[in-house]
Amino acid sequence: MKSLLTYLPGLLITAILAGIAVWGAGYVPLGAVALAIMLGILLGNTTPLPRYGTKGIALSEKHLLAWAIALMGVNLDFHVLQKLGLPAIALVVAALVVTIGSALLLARLFGFDRRFALLLGIGNGVCGSSAIVATEQVIGAPKEQVALSIAIVNFLGTIGIFLLPFLSVSLLHFSQIDSGILAGNTLQAVGQVVAAGFSIGETAGQTATLVKMTRILMLFPLLLILVLQASRSPKHTESIDLEHIRKPTFPLFIVGFVFFALLPTLGVLSPTAIHLISQTSHILLIMAMAAIGLKITFKTLLQSGQAALGIGALIFVVQIVFSGVVIALLF
Repeated sequence: MKSLLTYLPGLLITAILAGIAVWGAGYVPLGAVALAIMLGILLGNTTPLPRYGTKGIALSEKHLLAWAIALMGVNLDFHVLQKLGLPAIALVVAALVVTIGSALLLARLFGFDRRFALLLGIGNGVCGSSAIVATEQVIGAPKEQVALSIAIVNFLGTIGIFLLPFLSVSLLHFSQIDSGILAGNTLQAVGQVVAAGFSIGETAGQTATLVKMTRILMLFPLLLILVLQASRSPKHTESIDLEHIRKPTFPLFIVGFVFFALLPTLGVLSPTAIHLISQTSHILLIMAMAAIGLKITFKTLLQSGQAALGIGALIFVVQIVFSGVVIALLF
């Protein structure tokens, strides 16, 4: 019982921020999800959070987000899958190669640490913080680089939540399908993709989520390639104990997403149940976004991460430009 109570303060903080975001969304031309992130950033950078709230905030950021994405499958229209097809999958693979390749090239051009750049490339190219954490032992990066790369990727992704809808709709005049592909293929975290995609429209949100799920699956072959490369490099092998590399775990929220998507398709759930699950997913997502906002600090970025922020931003720009050009020409 005591262990459960340790999570309560942090959960309460994210719940209050979520409530304010839902209320404020009625007065501000922003969705509750995006507003929750902004409120989290504002609170996290102006008010020292109590230590007893860290566990609940971390729970909101990781586990509540996973449940939110899994439950979101209940809203999925499987006809979107037919519209994606092989070209979208090919774009995901190509963009991943270009993103990581550009990170390594930029590191060489600017004399930047190769491992640090690789973390930024993987975080941008695959699935944000999760990809960085999953690959950092294989890469052999210091903990300081891991922490800073996570902060930078989250920071850039937060900007992308507002930037991608503007680029795709106002500047490029993409359709909802194309806008969803662009958001899903460029933003770093699942929550960011969902926030940007659904701010454009329902179809864009569903498309963006599916594209993002495909990107997440790319983590497995990427890890395999990194491990094989590390095992063949004598210099790298000396600094990495391959026996203690953490085995990648399959993201269970993908399984949940597919499971909940099948339920309405098979006619198992009533419209009332579907609506209830959908609303639950939305509330959990807003809480998770508030928690993510609380973790984003500008102090670390300004003190020791200006060069890394610049490299990360360039990688992000390359990723957006490549995906945008391919979508405009081929989709």
